[in-house]
Amino acid sequence: MSQRHVHPWVFMILIVPFGAIFGFVSVAVGFTLTQAGVPVDRTAALIALGLLPHTWKFVWAPIADTTLTRKRWYVIASLLSAAGICATGAIRPDAAGLALLSAVVFTSNVAVTFLGMSVESLMAYGTPENLKGRAGGWFQAGNLGGQGIGGGAGLWLAQHLASSWIAAAIVAGACVACMFALRLVEEPESAHRHADLRVSLLHVGKDVWNVSRSRMGALALILCFLPIGSGAASNLWSAVASDWRASANTVAMVTGVLGGIVSAVGCVAGGLICDRMNRKTAYAAFGVLQAVCASAMALAPRTEATYVLFTLIYAFITGLTYAGFSAFVLEAMGLGAAATKYNLYASLSNMPIYYMTNMDGWAHQRWGPAGMLHFEAACGIAGLVAFGIVLALWPRARAGETAAAAPEPIG
Repeated sequence: MSQRHVHPWVFMILIVPFGAIFGFVSVAVGFTLTQAGVPVDRTAALIALGLLPHTWKFVWAPIADTTLTRKRWYVIASLLSAAGICATGAIRPDAAGLALLSAVVFTSNVAVTFLGMSVESLMAYGTPENLKGRAGGWFQAGNLGGQGIGGGAGLWLAQHLASSWIAAAIVAGACVACMFALRLVEEPESAHRHADLRVSLLHVGKDVWNVSRSRMGALALILCFLPIGSGAASNLWSAVASDWRASANTVAMVTGVLGGIVSAVGCVAGGLICDRMNRKTAYAAFGVLQAVCASAMALAPRTEATYVLFTLIYAFITGLTYAGFSAFVLEAMGLGAAATKYNLYASLSNMPIYYMTNMDGWAHQRWGPAGMLHFEAACGIAGLVAFGIVLALWPRARAGETAAAAPEPIG
């Protein structure tokens, strides 16, 4: 049975809750914590804790690849993630509630990883080779757009409603509604699945090994560890807003709905670009643009207008980099155990976001906002140089070898 291809915008809708849960924490909760007197570095640590499960999710990704269906995992994860958002909004956003808030943020982000896995697998099977870039772009548009919904809309609602839990419940309800888009995609058949779970897991392991030893797959793995186009500063825009004298409404606007729209446009544009040129080159170019933007913001006057302008430019470029990464990974991994393979790369790619969020918080405490931005730009350029050296030294693929774009079915 052949998999019916669907338009990539469907994956944009399905992945919205994945971004929304993190956006709610990094923007709505992050802003409220700093306003309550919690230091930026402790707020950054909480935000980074939300990222932590995403750096290790490849460990439990085989569960999604070998049990239940993608759609069932999506429904389960959607409901658990919505419950996590509601719980996050119900906890006191101050130093006293930080321990409980940390536990809820960590647990709910573990749950939402299964939602991401189901969408990634459906996307891998439902997208033809010539549309990998656009699929990655629409997918990341939903991810970053979801961050805007969960963050900006969540913050605006929290500022204008009587209780923060009501705002959280509205965001959670919007996330649950996304599951209706599952009706537009088919549940794919998988050659790696077997009636014996142990055999299925063995097939998954072989599939991952075949991809990771190819040139394209190995280069993608290396790229995951480098701080190129991480967009980590965007996780702290709400926490450092006071340095630019930005109001709560301004923060909600530029990190929320408007920022989500701008980043989504960047994702779609990045996907189109990646379908028209070498995807590694496109990703590197996007990384340079992000480093330039960070340094330019550091040099510009520290006003609310500057905050609006550069956070939106940064959001657009982050959309480009996220689309470039997804396009590169979709090209490298092929089909098979798609959830495990994509999450191997996606997990590792969250490591630079995790450590750069913490390091940006540290740099802000040591050198202030300008130093933080220059520091991030320097790390990005260093990562690009390192990747360029690897590309120059790595032997070219032999004739006839693909980048594991279509590994042979196992079983």
